[in-house]
Amino acid sequence: MEGHTYTRGVPRKPKKLRARPAQGARLLAFRKAAGLTQAELAQLVGETQANISFWERTDKPPRSDVLPKLAKVLGVRIEDLLGEPARAPAAPPLASSPGPVGEVQRTFEEVRRLPRRQQRKVVEIVTALLEQYRRKAS
Repeated sequence: MEGHTYTRGVPRKPKKLRARPAQGARLLAFRKAAGLTQAELAQLVGETQANISFWERTDKPPRSDVLPKLAKVLGVRIEDLLGEPARAPAAPPLASSPGPVGEVQRTFEEVRRLPRRQQRKVVEIVTALLEQYRRKAS
């Protein structure tokens, strides 16, 4: 059927759904709990989005040079990423409302790339705001 094109409304065959391997499901759960997209996580750990996608779809763990970066960005231990049975949590140990966590993480990653002098200014402002909120709360 060379040259044949699908017309509008003709459904395609559905792809067979396979269960996501445990290793990939764990990474996916941690990423979603952190409120990050694959592209955002990839940027934060210095990898490609395709690698993040691959690790989430397979039972192959991320490379050993990437594991510490992933653990730090996602706020978990390397053991949690690898799913060591004795200590792996049933669910990601992150906040129940993941949105701000990812946003805060991304913001401070950007601040980290600023020159030291500008970093100090940002820290001063954030510290002052936190102190102000603490005073209001008490």
